[in-house]
Amino acid sequence: MPVTVTRTTITTTSSSSTIVGSPRALTQPLGLLRLLQLVSTCIAFSLVASVGAYTGPMGHWSMFTWCFCFAVTLIILLVELGGLQARFPLSWRNFPITYACYAALFCLTSSIIYPTTYVQFMSHGRSRDHAIAATTFSCVACLAYATEVAWTRARPGEITGYMATVPGLLKVLETFVACVIFVFISNPSLYQHEPALECCVAVYAICFILAAVAILLNLGDCTNVLPIAFPSFLSGLALLSVLLYAIALVLWPLYQFDQRYGGNSRRSRDPSCGTRHTYNVCTWDRMLAVAVLTGINLLAYLADLAHSARLVFVKV
Repeated sequence: MPVTVTRTTITTTSSSSTIVGSPRALTQPLGLLRLLQLVSTCIAFSLVASVGAYTGPMGHWSMFTWCFCFAVTLIILLVELGGLQARFPLSWRNFPITYACYAALFCLTSSIIYPTTYVQFMSHGRSRDHAIAATTFSCVACLAYATEVAWTRARPGEITGYMATVPGLLKVLETFVACVIFVFISNPSLYQHEPALECCVAVYAICFILAAVAILLNLGDCTNVLPIAFPSFLSGLALLSVLLYAIALVLWPLYQFDQRYGGNSRRSRDPSCGTRHTYNVCTWDRMLAVAVLTGINLLAYLADLAHSARLVFVKV
């Protein structure tokens, strides 16, 4: 459902003047930016693949990120070049900016994880030089995708897709952070010994599913299938997620770091943190990362709740 971005409850609307459905779109600033995204991700995975510098889970993750971003960006460019937006199975109002936001986050994590958990353990030589260069181009891609998000996000008074609004972009951030949390809690021993921690995992899963449903409904242009009004669904979702994440933010650190509840308050007491291992994150660091990410997602949901009240939904 298209929305009008506004600072009050009543607004006027204006149409966009961007070129859509024309090969000329590739010569516009946005088209050139997407070409930069395509080239930078292509160079990144080519440099790494040429020397096989992607062994281990972190290397595989980074390689997947660059290949995935390259492939989807190529699809978007081909759709723009052929003017096939109307035939694209997903809402073109929502898909490009949703993907650009995810791609920026993916490339950002790869630009951090790859050098810190992989490159620094490589010996000096050609392979390490290629890996460093790949990291540089990953950073370029991240900036390019972030720039696209900044350029195409909704402005006050503009009719646009929901995913181009601040709450829509926050939905992307919320689901991405939840996915990172799931990676850190992939070892069940982190939470299965305590029901309160299992409750936290349930919070992460429930909020992720609800936010993902909101994104998929917008990408599929099927927000009218809900039994309640979509704005009411979004407001209820944001409020519920704030309450659940507030509970998780209390329970997770309490039962992981407070010795009165069986937690471990010192990293030095964790045997898995005694030595440094490539690709490995020790248990205590995982627990801390989850606590920090829980706080980040709580802030994101609070901002989501605050900004949702500033949107006016219109049918076009």
